[in-house]
Amino acid sequence: MRIADELGVDAEIILYQKAPPDRDELWWLVAHLEDPPADLVRKDSLFKKLGLDEADHQTPEAVVDVILQHKMLMQRPVVVRGDRVIIGRPKERVRELLER
Repeated sequence: MRIADELGVDAEIILYQKAPPDRDELWWLVAHLEDPPADLVRKDSLFKKLGLDEADHQTPEAVVDVILQHKMLMQRPVVVRGDRVIIGRPKERVRELLER
């Protein structure tokens, strides 16, 4: 990630398409996410095509289940630094996390 390189800090990017997180990894992400767990689920055209609605991802358990079933619904980028996890949108959030 260019921002991490610019700041000279370590950060982990979750490459969910190449190596999707398993159940334990998703639970860890949800537990350390600074945003509401439901924000980890993308509400895009695939979400609608699958017939999902807000009730399908309101609890941490539901978020993990939905992402395990449909990895493409995982919001991105997810940035991990230490035990802190954020969704990197807008990009300025990534810089804020990495500058701390």
